[in-house]
Amino acid sequence: MTLVELRDREELGAFLRRRAAVHAYELGDLDDFFWPHTRWFGWKADHELEQVVLVYGEPEPPVLIALTDDAHAMKELLRAVSADLPTSVYAHLSPGGLDALAPRLIPAHEPVAHQKLTLVDRDALEVHDRGDVEPLASSDLLEVTAFYARAYPGTWFQPRMLETGRYVGIRRDGELVCIAGVHVWSPAYAVAALGNVATVPDARGQGLATAACARLCRTLLDDGIDAISLNVRADNAAAIRSYEKLGFAHAADYVEVLLAPAGSSSTR
Repeated sequence: MTLVELRDREELGAFLRRRAAVHAYELGDLDDFFWPHTRWFGWKADHELEQVVLVYGEPEPPVLIALTDDAHAMKELLRAVSADLPTSVYAHLSPGGLDALAPRLIPAHEPVAHQKLTLVDRDALEVHDRGDVEPLASSDLLEVTAFYARAYPGTWFQPRMLETGRYVGIRRDGELVCIAGVHVWSPAYAVAALGNVATVPDARGQGLATAACARLCRTLLDDGIDAISLNVRADNAAAIRSYEKLGFAHAADYVEVLLAPAGSSSTR
């Protein structure tokens, strides 16, 4: 295997599209807006790309994404690039990835098991779509921001996400009570990842998020998006059941964890 640093978007896109549902976030980061903040490492064998690691540098700490169906090869790649990684990263890792980064980087907290789900049954969406779901736009920013402060404090939401036109909501008595949106929307690579899905506490259990996600997914499919995925905590059984009703199925397991230098005061 040969370690390479990659800057060819066409090559990266072709590799990541092989498992688009798993690599939706990386595919989204190939778009012009995110590309300048990315650094890509890979293994090549006979000039063919075999594994890819992404470091996305815009947030603090930076995000490391290392997802694979070949744990052994990914461990070798992570060991090879370990010295080039930031001193602290928020990591998305396939099983086994943590071991490869020790002892330089170790968990600052207990890793949280997650699943990636992908839409496999498009026909299931129609059953749950309903007429009271409406599109949201940049003009709704103040209301959307206030909604997340109430319904989903700490969620990763930035105003430019509304500019995609791929956020929808449900109102009761004129007030937003449910929103579903995207973390990734890339028509260029035909992928999207749902995100920032939330309902205010006193409206939960009424199927509102399911309805909002159904409408959003149908909109994305009309865009020509052919891979729709999402991330969910593995212990959130209720959310997983709801997404399964919408036609989503398991695509991959991974963990999310903050990694810090060994011996750092932030580690346990």
